[in-house]
Amino acid sequence: MKPRPRSPRPAALRGTVAAALRAGPPGVRSVLDSIGNTPLVRLRRVTEGLPAGVTVLAKAEWMNPGGSVKDRPALRMIREGERQGALAPGKTILDASSGNTAVAYAMIGAAGGYPVMLCLPSSVEAAMVSTLKAYGAEVVLTDRRAGMDGATREVRRIHASSPERFFFPDQLNNEANWKAHYDGTGNEIWQQSGGRVTHFVAGLGTAGTFVGAGRRLRELSPGVRLVSVQPSSPLHGLEGLRHMASSIVPGIYDARLADEEASVDTETAQAMVVRLAREEGLLVGLSAGAAVVAALQVASTLDEGCVVTVLPEAGRRFLGQKFWEER
Repeated sequence: MKPRPRSPRPAALRGTVAAALRAGPPGVRSVLDSIGNTPLVRLRRVTEGLPAGVTVLAKAEWMNPGGSVKDRPALRMIREGERQGALAPGKTILDASSGNTAVAYAMIGAAGGYPVMLCLPSSVEAAMVSTLKAYGAEVVLTDRRAGMDGATREVRRIHASSPERFFFPDQLNNEANWKAHYDGTGNEIWQQSGGRVTHFVAGLGTAGTFVGAGRRLRELSPGVRLVSVQPSSPLHGLEGLRHMASSIVPGIYDARLADEEASVDTETAQAMVVRLAREEGLLVGLSAGAAVVAALQVASTLDEGCVVTVLPEAGRRFLGQKFWEER
């Protein structure tokens, strides 16, 4: 007996992220279905000396399939692009990134059948470029001295030269960026902490995590304190974080949202990254180190409370940096 031919997928779903998310029989998950619902872990050894009534929890965002918190907004922006008709088969996803969003775009583009072109500062690690190319993405390296601002300007130039060819999510100005955290990260933190969160501490890159999760937590608990974290100076090594006073300010950033602003220097964040690996078993990146430094600063001022922060990425890509040997 000849096998019955499969029904073709609707043309509207071929080669799209929507198709990837809906593919397969019940119980079969796409890699894209694995984005979100990351664990909330308690920090124990680096918090020694804090009052017994103070807890510090951290969202393990490197457990997303692309390895970072950026999987969430990248998926939301791409799905919104499809829903609105701005992204369709044949178009190329184009954006700038210092690394993590680039990986998310490349992974999601591969799963959804879209070509991906990414502009990154040439200062990024060779391993990052190799990762993007492994997913099939085209990489454009820009002047390292211009940092992320230079990569952003190059994306805008490319898009303006041929807008019909590209879908430009523009993560700095796309409302879907922070809404991914409003609907996802913020609600997860509330549920996983049992509604006990009193302080939320998060770094500012595109500002999507802080704005989205912060807005949601404030709705759920008007008394929650929101603390934003950024580098202490324009010249820093905290990849993924933005010194707002000297950078292009993301359109989605809401400067009125933070109750407090914390600044962290590169060396202090590096020391915390080493401590988290050796004392907590958490191998995380520099932006995570900065976030934990700020969270502990907040916790040290409390007699009781639950401080929650975000660990945006894993630390494997930073293992070649000298600070590991110095400590």
